Amino acid sequence: MAGAGCGSRAQAGTPPKGMKAVIFRDETSPPICFAAEEVRSALEARGYAVTQQVADAQPRGQMPIRIRFVVGEGKAAVPSLKGQGYALQRGTRGGYGVLAPDAVGAMYGGLDLAETIRLDGLEGVKDCTAEPAIARRGVKFNIPLDARTPSYDDSGDAAQTNIITMWDFAFWEAYLDEMARNRYNVLALWNPHPFPSLVELEKYPDVALEDVCTSRIKPTARHGSIGEHMGVSKEVLANVRVLKRMTIDEKIAFWRRVMKRAADRGIDVYIITWNVLTNSAGGKYGIDDRQDNPKTIAYIRECVKQTILTYPHLTGIGVTAGERMRNRNDEFAKEKWLWKAYGEGVLDARKARPGRTVRFIHRVWQTGIGGVVKEWSRYPDTFEVGFKYARARLYSSTKPPFSKGLQKELKAHGLRCWWNLRNDDIFVFRWGDPEYVRAFLTNLPPEEMTAGYYVGSDGYAWGREFISTEPDSPRQLEVRKHWYRFMLWGRLGYDPALDRAYFEKRIAHRLPQAQAAALYDAWQEASKIIPLVNRFHWRNWDFMWAVEGCMDQRKGFHTVRDFIANPTMETSGILTIPDYVAGRLGSDTIEGTTPVQVAEELREHARRACEKVELIGGGVPKANKELRRTLGDIHAMADLGNYYAAKILGAVELATFEKTGDAKHKAAAVKHLQDAVRHWQDYAAVATTQYRPQLLARTRVLDWNALLEDVKQDVQIARSAKAK
Repeated sequence: MAGAGCGSRAQAGTPPKGMKAVIFRDETSPPICFAAEEVRSALEARGYAVTQQVADAQPRGQMPIRIRFVVGEGKAAVPSLKGQGYALQRGTRGGYGVLAPDAVGAMYGGLDLAETIRLDGLEGVKDCTAEPAIARRGVKFNIPLDARTPSYDDSGDAAQTNIITMWDFAFWEAYLDEMARNRYNVLALWNPHPFPSLVELEKYPDVALEDVCTSRIKPTARHGSIGEHMGVSKEVLANVRVLKRMTIDEKIAFWRRVMKRAADRGIDVYIITWNVLTNSAGGKYGIDDRQDNPKTIAYIRECVKQTILTYPHLTGIGVTAGERMRNRNDEFAKEKWLWKAYGEGVLDARKARPGRTVRFIHRVWQTGIGGVVKEWSRYPDTFEVGFKYARARLYSSTKPPFSKGLQKELKAHGLRCWWNLRNDDIFVFRWGDPEYVRAFLTNLPPEEMTAGYYVGSDGYAWGREFISTEPDSPRQLEVRKHWYRFMLWGRLGYDPALDRAYFEKRIAHRLPQAQAAALYDAWQEASKIIPLVNRFHWRNWDFMWAVEGCMDQRKGFHTVRDFIANPTMETSGILTIPDYVAGRLGSDTIEGTTPVQVAEELREHARRACEKVELIGGGVPKANKELRRTLGDIHAMADLGNYYAAKILGAVELATFEKTGDAKHKAAAVKHLQDAVRHWQDYAAVATTQYRPQLLARTRVLDWNALLEDVKQDVQIARSAKAK
């Protein structure tokens, strides 16, 4: 899956004042119109006077600069390229060409041209071709539509704050444009039961929901405070508060408009559900969440049919055989149920609208490939599966080992898989390590097994940011706050050959007052910290671990004893603390990376990051908010690395003391854990300068100052420890 990019570029020059440029384009193609506008904006920023004309028009007078889009497989001068591919050509006497087999490829070519002009000027444009390394590059968006149609877990502040954002078209305009610029071409909207907020059903007229609502019941850190995740409690339904007045017809028009905008940016839209969940529809027309209820199957089938018919720009549907489904061996077995509800619903839509195609994604979660293949072999369109490739820990290892068994089954059945890249690690701080992302995406299974990938979270709604102590108005899009990370997972999926020089130029353009090379290094060093901590303190799923707060959903803060007892990530080669201590006290040779080496590596990443931050930070004016806060995030991640390093060393010494009874190890443990307290105080000081506390949906309240008391308790644990 190697990509071919346009490589490095020459340095910019300055055009003569008032030099004219004309862009020839096809006005009927929205993706090309979007790219042409980007080119126009870039040229005007460079001082050119720009006009646009349709491709077959004659230029008005002599134009020194001419940019032409040529689209169509087999057209003269268009090279043979894969879909979404493009060529940039620099002709003579001010002529430039964007050549592509399809409109999306032409859009990407135009975006590349606009970017080159911004970074390097027209002088930087050179002949090149590009094709996607991975054909489908997506975003997994758990979408909080309403308190009555929530996403997977809307108990956190991110979802509660962003319900209204989901019904703001200006948000989607900006979001989809950012997706296209960063080469994402799939938007997967995940919701357990979205249909009452999306469609009107003639057979079930009371199911469709008017208005957009939240609940007067506020979630708390207590698990299940507004009902079990994915579901809607009776208390929530009895206490709704209207955020926005909308009829169901207005809602349908809104989402048609969003999906049309996505199509205009070359983005496919999928709706992906969990089962069996009926939420606000439950209790009406005999509908409930029982797996053996034929009325529920008939209702879901009608929902699927009408959703496909209502939204002509909807690309596909996805399902999950859980979390509420049970293993059965009768007519209501999981796959039989899903086929009757979803498969037959798709067939109904195709019958009503011949020629309509619907791609299908069946997640491999709480089900097996064998059952999936048996029941779904008759599906008439593209059928693919989905898998949690790195569990819930995207930021851990570039070679997660969990799909090895599945890959054998994929090969045996000739199936391809969507790799679900779950970020339930980093919600607050700006992260950026191009080499990590490049290695991760390059290591994905080969093209014959890979349908695509989508990146996202289960308990966090990536809408508008809501915790900044210096908020913009309106609040900044999360994908613009985290622009670097968002760019990396899209651009490197399209072209993994993009090099350091390219990313330094992007940093310099975005943050011109920074020293780009130093910021690249600082950002990368700090961004290595959380993956290393996750490999050492391995917890599979979202509710088990929130690394930014050293806590989980069920027990809260992870103490020094948790760090002694917890496993490391399989295949990471990192020794657990008990294994290391046993080897340290025995005569056997210690093989693998030791906890002490992990701590030393964390310290080194933190040291290097801080050195570069200090180098840059002295010259940053207070008015440059984005650069200040970027440096603050890097500094916070470095402090967090120092905290975990000290905690790991304290855990090693405490475990050694309890094995040997040697008081010097107890004293060392206390000293390291006191250091950890100081590092946490530094971490909290930086973090709280930039952010307010928030309730995380899948864990607890992330309040760094409040957590300090838990951090201090580790010292007391060590002081009161007894030799075993």
